[in-house]
Amino acid sequence: MIKLHIDDKVIEAEEGVSLLEACLENDIYIPNLCYLKEMETPPTSCRLCFVEIKGENKPVNSCAIKVVDGMVVKTDTPQVRRLQKTAFELLLSVHKIECKVCPANKKCELQKIAKFLHVPLKQKRIEYLEREIKIAEEHPFLKYDPYKCVLCGKCVYICTEKYQHPLLSFAKRGLDMIISFYGEIAPDKIPCDNCYACVDICPVAALTKKNDT
Repeated sequence: MIKLHIDDKVIEAEEGVSLLEACLENDIYIPNLCYLKEMETPPTSCRLCFVEIKGENKPVNSCAIKVVDGMVVKTDTPQVRRLQKTAFELLLSVHKIECKVCPANKKCELQKIAKFLHVPLKQKRIEYLEREIKIAEEHPFLKYDPYKCVLCGKCVYICTEKYQHPLLSFAKRGLDMIISFYGEIAPDKIPCDNCYACVDICPVAALTKKNDT
């Protein structure tokens, strides 16, 4: 075990784990959406888990940094919070806020992050960006709502890597990027009715069971 100085605390962590994992396991919350402990190479796509590390000239993504003995870290500096709030507001600019009718209400990661950062879910500073993307209903067992999706990639990882079923993938580019179904398996041979791991891991209920109340 090695020792780290995080804000005003000294914590212990196993050598080789990510800084984000070490903080979360010691009850030091850092906003994050795309991080999974099992991932060998974090995507750093949500741009939320910034911290400042002594010796670094700018904030870094804590999910992509391995802990080092004696590391000195600040998680709550003005620059860190500014970066996190900006990234979160940009994410919300393409996220349709319908909390009252959303299955993730009161257990949604966006609600948790908004409360932590003191950022309202309904934005005034950045205008909501209207997009014309079809809600996917063709899957026999799943429903995908791209207006809720934060493109964290957890569903793609859990499906492709952990369960060896390449049924989900990213499709399109830029603001039109979505999660796509099926991949390399024929629609009539989809085993999703015995799995639903992607539904369980989605932090915002963008993926739900079809006909699920």
